[in-house]
Amino acid sequence: MQFEAILRSKIVEASRDMNKGGSRFATFRTSFCNEKYWHLTNDGGFLLRSGVAPAEAIRDIFLNGRKYGFECATAIIILLYKGVLDTIGESEFNRLFPGLLLYSWNSDSDLGITQDDIESYYARPGDVLYFKNPEVNPEKMEWQGENVIKVEDNLYFGHGIGIKPAQGIIAALNRQRRQGATQSAYLLDQVIYPDYQYLSQFASSDIRPYETAQKPSGLSFPGTISARIGSQRYIKRNRIRA
Repeated sequence: MQFEAILRSKIVEASRDMNKGGSRFATFRTSFCNEKYWHLTNDGGFLLRSGVAPAEAIRDIFLNGRKYGFECATAIIILLYKGVLDTIGESEFNRLFPGLLLYSWNSDSDLGITQDDIESYYARPGDVLYFKNPEVNPEKMEWQGENVIKVEDNLYFGHGIGIKPAQGIIAALNRQRRQGATQSAYLLDQVIYPDYQYLSQFASSDIRPYETAQKPSGLSFPGTISARIGSQRYIKRNRIRA
């Protein structure tokens, strides 16, 4: 499906750009932003200023990265917005997301964040995954896990860690464990992505994969049974024998 493939590639491209763009990892308490475009909220979020175009403000994070510091969940939402912007264009993006607030997993409903509880093996470039650090140092709770974008096979971008293979992400988290810890960080079996079907209707007609009203939402995986509850989709994978 052409739209999904393009959006995935744009999310990966945005991840590479953020990695070299100069933005810093920061906790919510120490977050900062370019206040020409954003209000810094008391909780450490970035609220779009009145009169500022959403597309312009999102692009500024990549153009003037040194003026920004945020944690890894906020980074993921920024990357998804940037991927969508670069896929559907500025006009549609501004219409869909007029009142942006960048704060942790907070996101506009039009982004359609969806979680599939499946083995991470099924993740594809552009998907969001999570490395969990179960025995984190309680004085460094910001390292209790790392939200990442899959860039390619066994290569992930995590804000504050960079682009590394799975073992590199795990090693970085393990350095932030409590004294005497024995359990390693690990990659969680869940995959998160935007609602490709819904968003495709706002793209130019040449990259729309299908008439959105005619197709079910979500991705398909071989040998699975799925059910949706609210915004989440839960999947049971049937074992496939060779």
